[in-house]
Parts: sequence; structure tokens; C-alpha cells
Amino acid sequence: MFSIVAYSQNIPVYKTNNPIRIDGNLSDWDKPFLGPFVIHNSGEKALQNTYVSFLWNDENLYIAYNCTDSDIIGKPQTKDAQIFYTDDLVEIFIDPDGDGQNYVEIGVNAFSTNYDLLLRCISPECGGWKTETGFNINGMETVSNINLDGYTVEIKIPFASLEKIKNANFSKPKTGTKWKANAFRIDYGETIEYQALQAYKSLKFGFHQPEEFAVFEFLE
Repeated sequence: MFSIVAYSQNIPVYKTNNPIRIDGNLSDWDKPFLGPFVIHNSGEKALQNTYVSFLWNDENLYIAYNCTDSDIIGKPQTKDAQIFYTDDLVEIFIDPDGDGQNYVEIGVNAFSTNYDLLLRCISPECGGWKTETGFNINGMETVSNINLDGYTVEIKIPFASLEKIKNANFSKPKTGTKWKANAFRIDYGETIEYQALQAYKSLKFGFHQPEEFAVFEFLE
């Protein structure tokens, strides 16, 4: 259905001129998927595979995940429920300027439930842990689709909504623009796996290590 490649140091975000329908069906994705994800703080192979692909046009960032899962855990929940504590899900963290402040966290479970958070600060240097749980990315769309092998997720993020975030440097990207970001998956089961597209060299546990986010480069 799609090609799979290993990623280089920079994560490619390919520009598309084709319409992307957010329906959980990945048949309209014509760019490579990256992966498989690894354990985020060791780089070791995960028990179940995860792949991701990134596209953009002048209005939106598009993300697609393909997750192998033999036992999907979770259920439909209300918007902004804390599904990261209970449900199988995928996540994306985006911090364009890489300063560890005013960055976005988005998560989606296998039943299309999503949440979006704004991380104002996570370190003592800027005043300690501060999040905005009432934050919403207007126009964001997320749809999941459960299949025989696991589940898929598609996300659309409008640049116009990101640009409104103060002190975050979410300017609309151009060809060659680079953002700091990383993609993740939490896979619940007998063993809980915390997976990442790019593992952290520090070996510290936890996804919130923006100083180690990957470089995402917007390409033609």
C-alpha cells in the first residue's frame, strides 16, 4: 500500500499538491513512511511496529500513522480526555524554535479521540511545569481507523491556528524551513512500550525532552 524507508538525520516533510482526505484511509498517501519506531530511551526494537509520514501544503501539516497492534486498548472518549494514561495512542510534539517553551502536544487514540496541549514551560529555568489544557488548535482534524493488523491515524493541523500561539515562532513554513519535533506512540499491554520515531541519546525516560527533538525539514 505504501513504501517504507529509514529516515536520515533530518525528518522529511514532503509538499503535496494532492488533496488529503482525513478519514483514516492511507491509500491517498504517495510519499514514504518512516520507521519503524523504537523504544524512546534506548533505541531498542519495539514489539509492535509503527510507521509515520508527513506532508504539507500552503495551509496544513498532515500526519499519518500506521500501527501494528494485536490487542488494541482504549475506547471513544471526550475531547481532551487524558488518554495518554489509559489508551493505545500516537502523539506528535512540535517545538519549531527548539527552546523547550510554548510547544504543542497532540495525541490521538485508535477511536479518533484527540487532545491538544500547549506546553508553556517544563523546566525550572522558565518557572516550572506550565500547561494550557484549555488550548485548542482550531480546524484540527483527526480520524482513526481500526483494521485487521492494528490501526491507522490521520491528522490535519492548520498552520493558521499554530501561528496564533504567542512566543512560539510558529510561522508558516516555506521550502527549507526546519522545525524541532518528534513523533511517538504509547502501546499498552502486558508490557507498556513508549516508542519514538527518533530515540533520545540521553537514555532518560519521558517524551518531554525538547532539547533532543528531531529536525523536521519542509521539502518540495
